[in-house]
Amino acid sequence: QVQLVESGGGSVQAGGSLRLSCAASGYTNSRYCMGWFRQAPGKEREGVAIIASYGTTTYADSVKGRFTISKDNAKNTLYLQMNSLKPEDTAMYYCAAYLQWSSCSSHSVDYNYWGQGAQVTVSS
Repeated sequence: QVQLVESGGGSVQAGGSLRLSCAASGYTNSRYCMGWFRQAPGKEREGVAIIASYGTTTYADSVKGRFTISKDNAKNTLYLQMNSLKPEDTAMYYCAAYLQWSSCSSHSVDYNYWGQGAQVTVSS
């Protein structure tokens, strides 16, 4: 059973930076799609950044050039570096994973392993 635990959330002013981490355990191999999703109050959960097992990344248009997803396979840890944060980035951020069998999806319904979430609050 894959378990994901996020850390690194917090409150920052607009223009600031935060780095989220997601520690993974219970993997049988490293061929997983992994991603960061976020959900603001009253809004649907949206994909923010996805990374494939071989390292290919995709980003939501709203975060391109500001956020960077990466992973350290040796540490079984996923990261999301968030720079130039905006108030509209305020949300609960979740890391998620599923066993990769083709190109990675950016839809939350395709992910079957989820962390508990980390709150990110950006003030203006």
